[in-house]
Amino acid sequence: MNFPKMLMRGPESICGPIQQISCKPLSSSIMAMISTKSLLQVPSPTCLSSAKYGQFLSVTTTPTFSPKRTPLTLITTRSAKKPSRLIMGASASSFSADIGGVLSDVSIFTTAGQPVMFKDLWDQNEGIAVVALLRHFGCPCCWELASSLKESKEKFDSSGVKLIAIGVGTPNKARLLAERLPFPMDCLYADPERKAYDVLGLYYGLGRTFFNPASAKVFSRFDALRKAVKNYTIEATPDDRSGVLQQGGMFVFKGKQLLYARKDEGTGDHAPLDDIFEICCKVPVA
Repeated sequence: MNFPKMLMRGPESICGPIQQISCKPLSSSIMAMISTKSLLQVPSPTCLSSAKYGQFLSVTTTPTFSPKRTPLTLITTRSAKKPSRLIMGASASSFSADIGGVLSDVSIFTTAGQPVMFKDLWDQNEGIAVVALLRHFGCPCCWELASSLKESKEKFDSSGVKLIAIGVGTPNKARLLAERLPFPMDCLYADPERKAYDVLGLYYGLGRTFFNPASAKVFSRFDALRKAVKNYTIEATPDDRSGVLQQGGMFVFKGKQLLYARKDEGTGDHAPLDDIFEICCKVPVA
């Protein structure tokens, strides 16, 4: 396979081969993957041509419409007159004031398959947590994000910040990522029914996954991506293939208070970790 030529065909090279897709169940229609063999054998591409966009596949589906993306503001108790711009990159519809409380009652799974509530993952009064929602455990771009989070864990720990990574899929899929990347299992959780994703209103759909311009950002991180997928396996992809259309996001909480929120606009459009560090360092840890 000629990987540079594959990249010239468009976002299929990032997210996976697409067959003719209809409104029928997606269980056998989509495979979100990158050819890791190609990633390990070829140099980083220097450009992405848009001349052939629209020619590389034919899709029959109902368009997905998303709300306009605008920054949100949060009024803090320290200054009622000056809004804090801690919450950024979220949708125009603001998060409810009790979003942390709603999320606390959501049940997910450990890599060992044990159910656990969000409220049991960190101190719900003063504890600070970085909650990273990956797309799914078989997404190569999410292996890259997980690798970056793992490298940053020591910094989070030294700041008293709890790192929590969640992915779409069953616990056995989570273990594949944790064992092969590797990634600390005590920080990784599975959300096979995408409950947390729904509560947080993260983006979902064909357009977001395969055609959003934000996905082009992944090419600037090609070397990191290639390194992260060294031991990648497509077996980590959810058995329910509809899960590959889910987008992720990054959130920072202090107790139940939401300090930072960013929804991924497309595949590989991850929150800058420098922004996360800035928030974590500014918030006093109890």
